[in-house]
Amino acid sequence: MAAEPTPAVALVVAVDVSQSVDEARFMLQMEGIAAALEDPEVVATMTGRPGGTLFAMVTWADRASIALNWRRIAHRSDALAVAAQVRATPRQSGEFTCLGQMFRTVAASVIPAMPVPARRIVVDVSGDGIDNCTDPKNLEAERNALLATEATINGLPILVPGENDVVGAGAYRSPGYGLRATPLPQERTDLAQWYRDHVLGGPGAFLLAAAGYGDFSRALRRKFVMEVSDAGDHAGR
Repeated sequence: MAAEPTPAVALVVAVDVSQSVDEARFMLQMEGIAAALEDPEVVATMTGRPGGTLFAMVTWADRASIALNWRRIAHRSDALAVAAQVRATPRQSGEFTCLGQMFRTVAASVIPAMPVPARRIVVDVSGDGIDNCTDPKNLEAERNALLATEATINGLPILVPGENDVVGAGAYRSPGYGLRATPLPQERTDLAQWYRDHVLGGPGAFLLAAAGYGDFSRALRRKFVMEVSDAGDHAGR
């Protein structure tokens, strides 16, 4: 029997489930991912090439957990099955936003577990805050280690008016983080810019923000299509 074709893309969806993400926000994210996987345009994009698309999901807060190990989406039925599994994902408890820990888990545990190689690896990071438990130098090192796997890291910051309009000085931090400077310039910045500076990386990396949790599903559907179709290569930073 002939071997299955090589997937064009392996997509890791990394979802923030820290303290700022209450039950309602968690459900909006899971429903948004599931709805995206059921969207006809997304399904057509993921299944339209030989080999389909590899899909995995990581949830992260104090630590990162593999919520859904690798699945191949080669047919509509595959996408619907993965959507159902996403909806059934239990909420992971966590207080802090440990982005560096997530980078490390994806590089050390998720990518090496790919069942077959893919032509491109894309890590899709969404969240509503900056890292607040990793030393700035270590955060950069963890991102570089993930980029060394030849992955591209894209960002989907969730912009919540009145909560994360400005990030940086006075940011909530975990015990042990102490009074070290946050990984930012001296001036404050916005979350989208922080993602550009500290999350994005790799060939064709791009950012697409959600205007609050209610906009997450729309933003994610568009982002999936761009990531899997290569349109992200033209999106810019």
